[in-house]
Amino acid sequence: MSGTPWVPTGSKETHDVPPTGRPARFGGFRALGGGAAVIAVALLILRPIVDPRDCPNYGGNGNASSFGDERLDLAFVLLLLGWLAAVAVEQALPVAWRHRHPVEITLRAAAAVLLALTASCCLAVQVLVTCH
Repeated sequence: MSGTPWVPTGSKETHDVPPTGRPARFGGFRALGGGAAVIAVALLILRPIVDPRDCPNYGGNGNASSFGDERLDLAFVLLLLGWLAAVAVEQALPVAWRHRHPVEITLRAAAAVLLALTASCCLAVQVLVTCH
């Protein structure tokens, strides 16, 4: 045994050398797209009320659900929060950073989280406030 430490060979990525290889085009955006598809399918299945004139409390007072069951209001909010959490977790995974520069990682992460947050807020306001 010699006194020198083992150094892996063939690894070219260091902090001084820019990343090599081709990054995945949609790396870091899979949860964003997948979650959007799940939410779209959920809205197609649940068919919420989108016109205030169709609400059960139209012309009166009180709150009503945009869905057939009031419990689905909470389930929809939890689905949106889960989507936002999945997007944020995906951005924290090193696999989303592969072969990218730190500035690109930060911009892509910010874009994905802001898109998910904006879409979640817009959907929640549009769907959940219609009959309130």
